Amino acid sequence: MKNIFIINGHEAYEFSKGQLNNSLVDRLKNLLANEDFEIKTTAMKDDYNIDEEIAKHQWADLIVVQMPVNWMATSWSFKKYQDYVYSFGMDGRLCAGDGRSRQDTTKQYGTGGTLTGKKYMLSLTFNAPKEAFNDADQWFFEGKSVDDLFLPTHLNFKFFGMKALPTFVCYDVLKNPDIDNDFIRFDQHIKDHILNA
Repeated sequence: MKNIFIINGHEAYEFSKGQLNNSLVDRLKNLLANEDFEIKTTAMKDDYNIDEEIAKHQWADLIVVQMPVNWMATSWSFKKYQDYVYSFGMDGRLCAGDGRSRQDTTKQYGTGGTLTGKKYMLSLTFNAPKEAFNDADQWFFEGKSVDDLFLPTHLNFKFFGMKALPTFVCYDVLKNPDIDNDFIRFDQHIKDHILNA
């Protein structure tokens, strides 16, 4: 049995209630329901206990973060979650500090992770169109990829010693949505990288 921890990083606003992100979380749970997985979840709208959240990270074989992209980054509530949960987990539960020590100055920064052997996946919803990325002729992102934009989030998990699965993205969800196709692509992504991995 594999243990999967799903974090719903959506912060609800009157103009953005989180239906797509909630639907993707539900879809993932349904895809895994008849397989050999145990699932735990946390949503930013929930009250949570820091020690319990750290324990979920330790328990999980795979962490899936489902979230919208807010101003080119995570929602403020997920950033707050990271600041609290991840900082308190630096006591050895998620990482043993930054990996360095005064006794051994050859150890590199960021090598203290204690969640080695575990994986994570980002699943993101964007207002930006797919064409805005990976193209040096595009003015705004200047050829950068989605994973370039989310390097800080990737580095948080790398800090714990975790390995990334390929990122999933729903693009252009406000001005030119293609949700039915997004769901088809999401299902295939989960089959390729989780169910059949």
